[in-house]
Amino acid sequence: MKTESIFRVDKFVVPAQSRDAFMARLQVTHKTLGAADGCVQNLVLEQVSGAGEFNFVTIVEWRDTAAYENARQAAQQRQKENGFDPQSYFRELGIKADLGNYTPMSEGFSSAL
Repeated sequence: MKTESIFRVDKFVVPAQSRDAFMARLQVTHKTLGAADGCVQNLVLEQVSGAGEFNFVTIVEWRDTAAYENARQAAQQRQKENGFDPQSYFRELGIKADLGNYTPMSEGFSSAL
């Protein structure tokens, strides 16, 4: 049975004055995610041109849904233990976040470039 990757794609609008604090938190989070079992790739992207609204995008590919769920639960547990509330953090720094999970579309699309 073939398992399908799941991608966590998070997009952020980060005000200039909040960039350093955001990057410090993001580095810790993504170092942990990158070391988690089932993490296939872990990208942090910063917009360098274009008129798009979001200036930071993170993309983490997980081997399958089970790997994603294990990592998500572990991250939530760490946040709870550390008293960290992401929504409050975003509000305090004026960060707008658009968070979601995605799977590859195969119907009618070729993976070859």
